[in-house]
Amino acid sequence: MRPELSSYNHLAAGKVREIYEIDDDNLLMVVSDRISAYDHVLDTEIPDKGRVLTAMTVFFFANIDFPNHLAGPVDDPRIPEEVLGRALVCKKLDMIPFECVARGYLTGSGLAEYQETGTVCGIPLPAGLRESSKLPEPIFTPATKAELGDHDENVPFEAVVEKLGEARANELREATLSIYKQAAALAEEHGLILADTKLEFGIDADGKLVLADEVLTPDSSRYWPSSDYVEGKTQPSFDKQYVRNWLNCPKAGWDRNGMAPPPSLPGSVVEATRERYIEAYERISGKKFTTWIGSCA
Repeated sequence: MRPELSSYNHLAAGKVREIYEIDDDNLLMVVSDRISAYDHVLDTEIPDKGRVLTAMTVFFFANIDFPNHLAGPVDDPRIPEEVLGRALVCKKLDMIPFECVARGYLTGSGLAEYQETGTVCGIPLPAGLRESSKLPEPIFTPATKAELGDHDENVPFEAVVEKLGEARANELREATLSIYKQAAALAEEHGLILADTKLEFGIDADGKLVLADEVLTPDSSRYWPSSDYVEGKTQPSFDKQYVRNWLNCPKAGWDRNGMAPPPSLPGSVVEATRERYIEAYERISGKKFTTWIGSCA
């Protein structure tokens, strides 16, 4: 008999995740179908999104050579029936207070900074790079973790050293770049470019660095189809950029710099976003989403 979700102590709610306490050593991480953009949680959900993110995270945990926070199988009896397929039992960790970002291509906030200064997080880059240019080598660009409604802020590596010490900062950089390179190679085998990714780490009871939270999902990573890649322009993607693009179009009628919350997503945008998330999982994993636990696809 599986427990009821209400039997666990609710510890925290994020933009997408809900965290519950199972016992002194373990947490239940539940992934909702919520979607966020521009530091807002939209009032429209994307069906099956939580299951896709969970499935993709489990796939990469199994295929990336680095310790992770999983503390049970995907059908662990401690997972309530109502969240089966979009929840994981995880070890409690002392979380690192930085988002660990690896960039292999120049886009997004990195491109904006480069165009102003020629650097990204203080790292000098060659002149003449454009939108979606491949970098000579992947770079580590940490960011502070923002509260709900605030922006993550890119910081130089020295800020991580100052907060965590040189040894731990170097370990974080090496781990982030190693995981990115492993995942990028796996994506390349399946016709996808992993442009960048955001990782989170924690420290376990033995003082070891552990990969945590979601990993390499369309919420935390930019995936581009290799066949369509052209340097110098924005790439079609399998992430929530589709939602951002709609919010930015005149039809949406939203001023993202104003006080009004973002509008509800039309059904066509919801379905197209859902399809992109599922396709990303299926292309990367080589598995059908319909076989995932609890999937209603």
